[in-house]
Amino acid sequence: MHTGAAPETAASRGCDGITRPSTHAPKTSSPVASPRLASPPHPNRGLQNPRPAPPTNLLLPQPPATPPASSAFRCVAAACVRIPSPDGDKDFPRRPGGMSGGVEPETPPGSSSGGTTPVGGKPPRHHLTAIRHCASSARIAAASAEFELDSGTLSLISPTDIRPGFLPVFRSGSCADIGPKSYMEDEHVCVDNLIEHLEMRGPGIPAPGAFYGVFDGHGGTDAACFVRKNILKYITEDCHFPSSMEKAIRSAFVKADHAIADSQSLDRTSGTTALTVLIFGRKLLVANAGDCRAVLGKRGRAVELSRDHKPSCSVERLRIENLGGTVFDGYLNGQLSVARAIGDWHMKGSKGSACPLTPEPEFREVRLTEEDEFLIIGCDGLWDVMSSQCAVTMVRKELMAHNDPERCSQELVKEALKRDCCDNLTVVVVCFSADPPPQIEVPRFRVRRSISMEGLHTLKGALDQ
Repeated sequence: MHTGAAPETAASRGCDGITRPSTHAPKTSSPVASPRLASPPHPNRGLQNPRPAPPTNLLLPQPPATPPASSAFRCVAAACVRIPSPDGDKDFPRRPGGMSGGVEPETPPGSSSGGTTPVGGKPPRHHLTAIRHCASSARIAAASAEFELDSGTLSLISPTDIRPGFLPVFRSGSCADIGPKSYMEDEHVCVDNLIEHLEMRGPGIPAPGAFYGVFDGHGGTDAACFVRKNILKYITEDCHFPSSMEKAIRSAFVKADHAIADSQSLDRTSGTTALTVLIFGRKLLVANAGDCRAVLGKRGRAVELSRDHKPSCSVERLRIENLGGTVFDGYLNGQLSVARAIGDWHMKGSKGSACPLTPEPEFREVRLTEEDEFLIIGCDGLWDVMSSQCAVTMVRKELMAHNDPERCSQELVKEALKRDCCDNLTVVVVCFSADPPPQIEVPRFRVRRSISMEGLHTLKGALDQ
């Protein structure tokens, strides 16, 4: 006599004694296909079993084969597609499933693979990424159609670069003053149209072109005058011009230095610092040897394009000491207040030998844009009493008032003299547009600002560097 219940089998006996088939399916039978995309009941078990193929009514048509596009347009392949869910309750964004053209099956909310959130919650992050890609691709495609650009070569570029190329218009003004000193040792040069000045015409020389330079002499005027007269000729006659501007300018600085040493009519003990600016098209190249400075005005913000070569500077001090020199009280070998200069052969050895005092310049190259409004280059007499940001703020204000770079340079010299400048003063202002700078609209805040506009530009420049 059995005290427990009969075991469950495929067939059972009723109370009338007749054997009938069981109405419950055995545990080993295959499940009935569901119209919804199936998912494994457990995440660990789902990793072992492959996911079933999606129904045919949800497969996307494969797009026709196209030539490979650039990386900027590959995001089109990941565009967002809206597929109605099988139960018709809500639409969910889906991405095409790779090369097969299918869609990703839904993942159970409890799985570890990061499935869809319940209705009313935030969509998954990868769906938002697909939507962003779709919008970006649409904007790029619209831009390429509007400007008739080749989609195979278009990259992700800003709207200002899509517009027709910006070409600067050069116009300059300069001012020099002897200051409180008894004689003038500064020199400068301004060439607004270099192509016409040199009568150069050729496919390898881009236009427009310009050349500017300031030279701060010491120990006499011979070195500064000689460099001003010959530096541009040495640059354009070099074998590397115009294919390699840096090599041509470096060679010209060294050649001018050696010419002073070989000259019988020049004072070999005189010297000069030198800063030159060579512009071809939108390429601006600054070469500096000494403590002159070039500052770019960029929508009211000062961007320094040169570094003052003082012996106390850590980089210059290390170079000087490695070559056997010393820095005493901020002076090179206790005699010179700059670490780089042309001439001064009483402090140098034979030509070609390594020397702490070098004529080789340091370079900085920039590509001009519509935001670059003007350039200020000046000798150390200006920068000893005025910051770069202060000079840019003054010049921009003056240009908005009268749009005359000559008057701007005069105002800078007057302001430096008011600040008790104790040196010669030479300033050159170069504008890159025929129009005055536009007014900068500053948004009004409910809370009063505790920083001036000049201080704001100074802080922004420090953060950018």
